[in-house]
Amino acid sequence: MPGFFFGYETFKKRFETPIVRDNDDLMEQELNHMITPFVLRRLKKDVLKDLPDKLEEVYYARLEGEQKELYEAEVQKIKLTLGKQTDQEFRENKMMILAELTKLRQLCCCPKLLYANYKENSAKTELSIDLIKNAIESGHKILLFSQFTSMLEELTRYLNKENIHYYLLQGSTPKKKRADMVEAFQKDDTPIFLISLKAGGTGLNLTAADIVIHYDPWWNTAVENQASDRAHRIGQKNVVTVYKLIMKDTIEERILQLQAEKNDLANKILSGEGISSAKLSREDLLALL
Repeated sequence: MPGFFFGYETFKKRFETPIVRDNDDLMEQELNHMITPFVLRRLKKDVLKDLPDKLEEVYYARLEGEQKELYEAEVQKIKLTLGKQTDQEFRENKMMILAELTKLRQLCCCPKLLYANYKENSAKTELSIDLIKNAIESGHKILLFSQFTSMLEELTRYLNKENIHYYLLQGSTPKKKRADMVEAFQKDDTPIFLISLKAGGTGLNLTAADIVIHYDPWWNTAVENQASDRAHRIGQKNVVTVYKLIMKDTIEERILQLQAEKNDLANKILSGEGISSAKLSREDLLALL
C-alpha cells in the first residue's frame, strides 16, 4: 500500500517527532490504530516456554588520561565543523560527519584503532579483559561481539598475553572454517568466541556460551539482540547474561539513550524490533556529542 504512511518527511513531522520528542499519546494511538491490522507479533518467551531467562547489564568505564584528551579533541573538531557548515553543506556532507562519529566510537573502544603509536591503556579494554577472566574462572563460556574487526584483533593480543585460547570469526572467515569453529566451540573447552557483529549476528548456534559481551553499542538494538540470540536460543540450558560495555559521558552513552527512546517507540507502535534512521539532523548530532 504505497503512500499509506506518506513520505518519510511527512511521517516524521506527523508521527515520529511528536511521539518521540513530545510523548504525544494521541498521535501514538492514531499510528497504532493504523498499524494494528497489519502487524502480528509473536514474542520468543510466548513460543519457547522452556527457554531460560536472559539478563542484561550495562558496565561503565571512564575516559582517562590521553584517551580522554584524544576523545575531547575529536568532539571539538566535529562541533567546529558543524558550526561552520551551512544547511546545504550539512546535507551534502552528512556522511563525512557520520564517519567522524565512527572515529569517536573507535576512540571509546581503544585509541590504537586510530593511532598506531598510542601507548597508554584503554579503559574499556581493561574492563573487558577483567570481565572475561572472571567469567572464565567461574566456568562460563563467552561470546564477545564488536562492530570493529580491528578491535577484535586488538583483543586477541591481550588474550594471547593471558594465555587464553579463543576463536575469531570475521567477515573474511571462510564458510567451512566458520562451521568448523562453531562445532568445535560447542564441544571443546575454548572459553571465548570473538565475533564480528555483522558477520556473526545471525545463523549461528552457540548455546555452549551463557555470557555475551557487546564490546561497543550499535545504533539499532535489533542487531544486538540477534547477536545475543546466538546463545539465547533453543538448546540453551543456562540463564544467559548479556553485558554491554559503555564509556561514561561519551557518544556511547548517548547511543544507549537513543536505543532506549527508539526501542520504547518500537514497543509501543510496532510491538517489535527497534527503529533506526540515518536521517540525523544537526541537532541530533550535537545531542550525541
